[in-house]
Amino acid sequence: MNMILKNATVLSGDNHLQKCDLLIEGDTIKQIAPEINMEVERVVDCTGKLVTPGFIDVHIHLREPGGEHKETIKTGTEAAARGGYTTVCSMPNTNPVPDSVEEVERLFDRIKKDAVIRVLPYAAITKGLKGEERTDISALSKTDIFAFTDDGVGIQTAGQMLEAMQEAAANDRAIVAHCEDNSILYGGAVHEGNVSKRLGLPGILNACESVQIARDVLLAETANCHYHVCHVSTKESVRVIRDAKRAGIRVTAEVSPHHLLLTEDDIKEDNADWKMNPPLRAKADRDALLEGLLDGTIDFVATDHAPHAADEKAVGMAKAPFGIVGLETAFPLLYTHLVKTGKMTLQHLVDAFTRLPAEVFHMPYGTLEEGKVADITLVDLDKEMVIDRKDFVSKSKNTPFDGWEVVGIPVMTIAAGKVVYEDGKDD
Repeated sequence: MNMILKNATVLSGDNHLQKCDLLIEGDTIKQIAPEINMEVERVVDCTGKLVTPGFIDVHIHLREPGGEHKETIKTGTEAAARGGYTTVCSMPNTNPVPDSVEEVERLFDRIKKDAVIRVLPYAAITKGLKGEERTDISALSKTDIFAFTDDGVGIQTAGQMLEAMQEAAANDRAIVAHCEDNSILYGGAVHEGNVSKRLGLPGILNACESVQIARDVLLAETANCHYHVCHVSTKESVRVIRDAKRAGIRVTAEVSPHHLLLTEDDIKEDNADWKMNPPLRAKADRDALLEGLLDGTIDFVATDHAPHAADEKAVGMAKAPFGIVGLETAFPLLYTHLVKTGKMTLQHLVDAFTRLPAEVFHMPYGTLEEGKVADITLVDLDKEMVIDRKDFVSKSKNTPFDGWEVVGIPVMTIAAGKVVYEDGKDD
């Protein structure tokens, strides 16, 4: 479809806003100019809307294959489109695991059939995510997989991680790590602190995350590998990553919206919609995460969208699975509580959803430029909404943000030139 976005407000650097029109031909941004007038199939009036590159999330769980009662490729990508995302990267903790070329090819067939936006899947570091036998990283690197991770579990031995990093580096691929030392996990369900004591639940130490990051950055230096840290949650982790970057080590990191906005003290009762891994930490940790995002220690935002069925979450925090959904709420939550409160600029927030993840992983997306793919998100910065889990497109509804009032709502998402979400329309 050929389309013109008229009267668009765009960010042009340093938080400066300017007006322009954008011409989309097929899947490409053909022209950006002060005014474009020509006959096209559709003209979209963007008056009062912020027009940004399509959002990118390098850390989500689509659950398919094997967990379709929680989420599917179709429902997960529809939820992502509603949240303004045009590119998502799906984690490999599925059944079967994408740990061979054959399984990866089958996964791509599913994605091609059902995804409404771009999905770049990860492959596993170890077969079956069991932490024992390493996958054939060289062979898998010849496919279109995004990177390598055993997300959901940490790689427990230094030798296993070093060898994976060496093979990934030889194939110009990143190792992406969920950092958790099982030897000091102690069956934890929540942060080791006020909430664990109040609710009588086993706690998860800050060190459970940070000691593995400390190990891994030194291994990454040895292997000269791009090492990316998932969902950073502790002040110690921020310190280690900051020191590693200063030392010139190829480490990058992400933070999730819930860790930027919530702390353990927000958990008032034994409700597993507040259970995620890593857990909500202390206020000092949350403050360090925001500081790290603002100063570039943490590179960008990723949701760790982790859907679970209602009955799975209804058994209490000790037994319920970890994880919350986040694709449909991420931008409004952070715009409302970081930008509107003056803690972060609009430019930095948009960059953290677009340009920065694209640059870290060398993706040809994340910018509004002539000749680039037409991945575009329209946001109504004045539109208000009360988050209602019953309205989620996602198959699962597990969120601690139900009932929160937010502003800054994505109202249209264009992926490769195709309108994949439009506010007020069901299709």
